[in-house]
Amino acid sequence: MTAPTTGTPRTVAGRRPIALGLRVVLAVCVVASAVVHLILWNDGMKNVDVVGQAFLLNGVAGLVLGVLLLVWRSVWPLLGAIAFGAATLGAFVVATTVGLFGVHSRWEGTNEWISAITEALAIVLGIVAIVVERRLVATAQPLAST
Repeated sequence: MTAPTTGTPRTVAGRRPIALGLRVVLAVCVVASAVVHLILWNDGMKNVDVVGQAFLLNGVAGLVLGVLLLVWRSVWPLLGAIAFGAATLGAFVVATTVGLFGVHSRWEGTNEWISAITEALAIVLGIVAIVVERRLVATAQPLAST
């Protein structure tokens, strides 16, 4: 007497907490990187041309993106988190190799490592969250037609 779609709601219901958990952890990563950039901006990067303004923009954008990840159930904040992580980590890698607008950084210090790790996690978790949420939508769609 069990319908063939009996397992589907459990799969959908089981993925919802995973999708939400991914968004929460992703938001924490993005906000952590943003806070580090605001701290570094306040500690002296605000006096550096171009890069100083980028640190401030990064900090504010990361805080906004962290909120959007939690309140806007769209793929756009997830894509934004991936882009945020890639752009910020990419800029740091450039700064540690050839330099970025005259700034030469090193892979030293707690703030640098926190940023690098959270930005790499933002890229990975953003991709995983998109996959999980797309599968959730794909699994739920057949239910709507029955």
